[in-house]
Amino acid sequence: MTQETYAFSTDINQLLSLIINTFYSNKDVFIRELISNSSDALNKIRYESLTNPNALGEQQNLDIRISFDKENKKLIIQDTGIGMTKEDMIKNLGTIAKSGTKEFIESLTAGADISMIGQFGVGFYSAYLVADKVSVFSKHNDDIQYCWESNAGGSFSITSDNSIELKRGTAIVLHLKDDMHNYLEETEIKKLIKKHNQFIDFPIYLQTLKTREIEKTEDVKTEDNTDDVKVEDVDDDGEDGATEKKTITETYNDWEHLNQEKPIWTINPKDVTHEQYASFYKTISGDYSEHLDVSHFSVEGQLEIKGLLFVPKIAPFDLFEGQNKSATILNYMYAKCLLQITVKTLFLITYLL
Repeated sequence: MTQETYAFSTDINQLLSLIINTFYSNKDVFIRELISNSSDALNKIRYESLTNPNALGEQQNLDIRISFDKENKKLIIQDTGIGMTKEDMIKNLGTIAKSGTKEFIESLTAGADISMIGQFGVGFYSAYLVADKVSVFSKHNDDIQYCWESNAGGSFSITSDNSIELKRGTAIVLHLKDDMHNYLEETEIKKLIKKHNQFIDFPIYLQTLKTREIEKTEDVKTEDNTDDVKVEDVDDDGEDGATEKKTITETYNDWEHLNQEKPIWTINPKDVTHEQYASFYKTISGDYSEHLDVSHFSVEGQLEIKGLLFVPKIAPFDLFEGQNKSATILNYMYAKCLLQITVKTLFLITYLL
């Protein structure tokens, strides 16, 4: 098993240094960003499967699973998305900086909130808000499984590694910092998923510890003067014996489906609260602030279209990049929406079913 080591790009190295060495109160953003990335990976394999029936292979289920290794202080976020090849890992997780990295560094230096990280395409690195080491196991249909690993010390390594078995997809293992063990609690993760990722378009399952009562029969030894033990005489091959039935509590691991609420765009607008709109907007946009306004509409004809139109409070950093000064909005579900910008101070986001 050969390990290859690579240096982070200058911009990524600078960003990681800021994340690690600066105190940010809103560390919870990491869960939103990592699950959002998982959702994107699931969307990609779903799109591919529309034209390639063999794309899903043995892994037909499209979901996200969160589990714990409490003994070793690890939080694991796993998806069955498209996965990454070795080259994808090298390019996407360190050697090539995203277009918004410099702008985000400038924003952080100027005092911006870390919650904005998703808007600049570098949400993965928010993992280092809570972890001192991150391991990324990934399996793409076109490559064998690899593990990317780094403690953000200026470099990362890539190794062929199957210690977490994947048919396809990605598993991110966060080696939590000593003061971040609260993220190993079920109640904390449930709260964060409800706050940030409730309306993700794929099921999110959480590993939970549950209890159940089972009846157990045991052989007991009785003495002549023992009157307080209730026993049941059993004839076993002609020999007299005594057994005692006990009810014991057993603990076991199970998967709990967290995001079961009805998709917000299918609900009657009269029944949707401002808080629900705000939560959904933050989930799909990566914006740290609430929307300026929202239009919840339905269009009927040969096809019925239900959708939400959000107006953000702040324009994105790359609003006027590109030859036509237009912006690629959000790529969710089955719609890609490109809106020509005509008003410089407003940026429209659409989300259509």
